Amino acid sequence: MLELYEGLRQRISGGERAGISYEIDQFGLDPEYLERAGGLLDFLYDRWWRVRAVGVSDIPEDEPVLFVANRSGVLPYDGLMIAHAVAREHPTHRRPRFLIADWLATLPFWQPLLTRIGGVRACQENAERLLASGEWVVAFPEGQKGALKRYHDRYRLQRFGRGGFVSLAVRRRAVVVPVAVVGGEEVHPVLYLPPLAPHLLGVPLTITPTFPLLGPLGLIPLPSQWRIRFGEPIRFDDVASERADDPLYVNRTRERVRNTIQDLLDSEVRKRRSVWTD
Repeated sequence: MLELYEGLRQRISGGERAGISYEIDQFGLDPEYLERAGGLLDFLYDRWWRVRAVGVSDIPEDEPVLFVANRSGVLPYDGLMIAHAVAREHPTHRRPRFLIADWLATLPFWQPLLTRIGGVRACQENAERLLASGEWVVAFPEGQKGALKRYHDRYRLQRFGRGGFVSLAVRRRAVVVPVAVVGGEEVHPVLYLPPLAPHLLGVPLTITPTFPLLGPLGLIPLPSQWRIRFGEPIRFDDVASERADDPLYVNRTRERVRNTIQDLLDSEVRKRRSVWTD
């Protein structure tokens, strides 16, 4: 078992050149690796979480798009499923790039894997470079505060950051698409967060119903039923570029988007019958 784990770790982390595509882009996306992972992503989407995506047809086809979503847990399953929903169900079949937290970008096992399937370290510079190169981007303005919400606070949006996504959308003339993900916060329900764990370990260790009680088996995500709701696009075509540096405008727009996502979340939560069925 240890030999198998070590072999997988070396292949995923890039320790061996075999199996690595020569078409990797500037952000690390490996099309061949992504194609090989397609079966697993389809299984998660269709069978495990039974994702239902709503509003995909409203996403523009020929404009830069910045998806702004609620954070649904420590591991970036939400970004993966949003990107997979768009790639499968949008007429363009474009796969957005999803931003991942700094601490994930430093892990030797997860970082290369996530990078090869579309993850990019979350920062303003990377998001701007992605949009400038014609990529669609998925951002999570709640950041770590959203990822570490306890179960009783699920689907209550935490405070967004300083509104960097608004400034970015204005500068790049990107369309902001609000996204509500329901189901993701039950994948690893956070019961307790040891207060010193992130500082001592460098990672946000959380206590869930299955971890650490079940050991490594506790890391298997629970098969909750997901809904991903894409809201009405918000455009900035008629907004002066100077507004990107106007704190009042940025703050007001940030709260407008946040309230829109919260309304979408409330609506989708009311519709479902239980965590496990729609």
